[in-house]
Amino acid sequence: MIRLEFIRIGDKLVDRARVYKAVDKILDLRAKGLSQQEAADQVGIDRAFVSRLESLGEVRKGARIALVGFPVGNKEEIRKVAEEEGVDFVLLLNDVERWAYLRERSGQEVFNEIMAIITKLKSYDTVVFIGSDMRVSLVESILGNRVVGIEVGTSPIKGDRYVDPESIRRILRSIATA
Repeated sequence: MIRLEFIRIGDKLVDRARVYKAVDKILDLRAKGLSQQEAADQVGIDRAFVSRLESLGEVRKGARIALVGFPVGNKEEIRKVAEEEGVDFVLLLNDVERWAYLRERSGQEVFNEIMAIITKLKSYDTVVFIGSDMRVSLVESILGNRVVGIEVGTSPIKGDRYVDPESIRRILRSIATA
């Protein structure tokens, strides 16, 4: 069943679905890298509208943030905080998942996937990394001063670690306002 959603505004009849479709197209064009002017031209609107539309939906300006950590016992709780705070990339594993990840892949696959993750992390302004003292040091040596390290134990860590969600929230907020 097709549901038409029209709204009367004065003497105009506006199709909500058409508005939503246009907004989605504008945002998709911008996400693909088109300038505000280019997106506006393609949709047939003024560039200022594209700017205002982005401002209306803006969650956060500035730094792109990644959050990576293991072994995090309360990973879903931490993932929820990261989502609420607008973190751009999240990779959290509990202890069982991290060992399964290694068992299910060849050495070459693990190496290639880790290199791909490192390459991806280099595109972020800040990487919050949760792990053992040794892992935090390793990530800092690879990614430099963009890393905010959170040590959850001395290497080698056996078993999951609880990570305080509110301390993660405070860290993420301080990064976002820096």
